[in-house]
Amino acid sequence: MLITEPLPFIRDFIDQLNMAIQAHFPDKQLSRAQRYWLSFSVMAVIVTNSVCWARFSKAGIGHYSIAALSWIFRKSKIPWQILLQMSVGVILSRHGIREGYLSIDDTDKRRSKSTKRIAFVHKIKHKPSGGYIMGQSLVFLVLVTPKITVPVGFAFHMPDPAWRAWEKNDKRLKKQGVPKSLRPTKPPRDPNYPTMPRIALSLLCQFKSAHPQIRVRCVLADALYCMGEFLDQASNLFGGVQVISQIRRNQLIRYKNRKMPVEDYFAKFPGTLQNIRIRGGETMKVNIGSARLHVCAHGKNVL
Repeated sequence: MLITEPLPFIRDFIDQLNMAIQAHFPDKQLSRAQRYWLSFSVMAVIVTNSVCWARFSKAGIGHYSIAALSWIFRKSKIPWQILLQMSVGVILSRHGIREGYLSIDDTDKRRSKSTKRIAFVHKIKHKPSGGYIMGQSLVFLVLVTPKITVPVGFAFHMPDPAWRAWEKNDKRLKKQGVPKSLRPTKPPRDPNYPTMPRIALSLLCQFKSAHPQIRVRCVLADALYCMGEFLDQASNLFGGVQVISQIRRNQLIRYKNRKMPVEDYFAKFPGTLQNIRIRGGETMKVNIGSARLHVCAHGKNVL
């Protein structure tokens, strides 16, 4: 499919985006050329199902050369830092969304082993093969609502090289039987290399600041973020909402003044089978169980 002109709904979206930017930041706005370039790029992403200047240029039948598309992206003074939040605001306003659930997750993007010009590329554990690859790690935030699910924030994660070097050396010394008292202590965390939970909290703060009109009913995260500090701060950020996460199956809990792994507790109380409807219409049977237990690592009761 070829692109002659962006579709009207795309031009309307970019115009509303420009008005949102002006409303929040009067000194920043999109020029006419920037609005047209953004409209063309959004249309090209839809048509080519990719982000590739060469494909954009071919689909645009000469409206933009590859060099021109790339130059505007790299050199134009578009307010990139606020573009995503303002775009999300336009979408939420258009759909009349006033509340939802925030879900946090992370993913890895594989890159070439020889790449040197892409930011945040580092060695990543490849779970399917058990080996290592070169890639980027992203933490992203998604707003789940009854109408739509939309990404509302993301950030790259780069591990602290000093911390990784210490961890590698510590594992080697531990394997050799060196006692902890003789092994090097943990280095202090470098604020230039925040952890994934710290990045997730930053994304939550950004969402709250950019969209104060949205009522957050719950925050969801996987086991990586199940730490007392993260759970407390994420809950307090939105007025004490529930934070749903995972704990490891061998994590210790206290039940009737007795410590046991959580898997042992649910082996005794397995729950009940119930039918639930997955968003989209599919129904499936799940085993549901609940309990209010004291998690020893967190030092508090959880449901």
